[in-house]
Amino acid sequence: MKYLLTFFLFIVFVFVLQAQEKQFSVRNISLPPELSYYDNQFSGLQVADSNLYLMSESRLEDNQEAKLYSIKLVDINSKLRDTAYVLPYKKIKIIGLDKLRATMEEEKQVYEGLEAFIIDGQTVYFSVETNTPSTFCYLLKGKFSDSIVQLEPTMTAVRKPRKPDGSSIYNAGFEALALIKKRIVAFYEYNYFEQNYVYCYKTTLNKNRKDSLPVDKLPFRITDITPIGNNHFTAINFFFKGEGGDTVYRVPASDRINNTLIKDGANYHDFCRLIDIEYNKKHFSWRPLWTIPAEYTGFNWEGIAAWDNGYFLMNDKYTLKRPYYSALLYIK
Repeated sequence: MKYLLTFFLFIVFVFVLQAQEKQFSVRNISLPPELSYYDNQFSGLQVADSNLYLMSESRLEDNQEAKLYSIKLVDINSKLRDTAYVLPYKKIKIIGLDKLRATMEEEKQVYEGLEAFIIDGQTVYFSVETNTPSTFCYLLKGKFSDSIVQLEPTMTAVRKPRKPDGSSIYNAGFEALALIKKRIVAFYEYNYFEQNYVYCYKTTLNKNRKDSLPVDKLPFRITDITPIGNNHFTAINFFFKGEGGDTVYRVPASDRINNTLIKDGANYHDFCRLIDIEYNKKHFSWRPLWTIPAEYTGFNWEGIAAWDNGYFLMNDKYTLKRPYYSALLYIK
């Protein structure tokens, strides 16, 4: 009887969580071929200066260009009114990334791409992901000038959190950046340690002025974040069902609530939702916001930007099936 009551309360709890979710309509914004091309591997979105900015991972190791794209919001409005409208866009080259990558290699750290960015006026901040064995990720800083971003020649190394046994978290970096009270706040992709922290730097990116602020234990991945006001942020919380190293993002059997989100019986499935993250008294808490519909779950969503009481969402390149492509959604 005791176990039956526990199970009943568990089911009620899950039902209440689902009932509390907001509901959104989904609009698919078709992109010109250059923007939908899968090897851009977009990993971040920002709304700034009346534009939507799209950040390519800029995989120099695959001979890809270091770049952003921008689309005017007025043109996106035209596209939402008329789906046949072809979106104009602008390419913005990132200058100096090749030299910084060479410095990383000298430090025995292996560059794997840009993962997050913040635009603050004419200043741009980026996070760099490195391969799993590398000890550090990096933060970079640059300036907009004549349709380019010129990176500063120095960078800030950020040590990756590790498991208690000292081993690395597979394929994890600082996938989300936020600007909070004139601090650059870097969220690690994996936050299922017993104690989890975000790292905060002054905008000078002085590595000796870092603060660590706790964040509540969170399953799966954080892949991007966007501010929505009043110390609240919306983040992508993504689970990939993959094998091998990706199994680190699974939760133990004892975590029954989160297992109901990612398992059907003994089988795992992809899962993605938006969560609300609140900053309060030097601490971050979170709650579920919206589960992405099944037809979009298999996309690897890595970019989010708030706009007009809704959000833009973008994947890198992975979709439910081949051929892969980058997709842009607007949900409201």
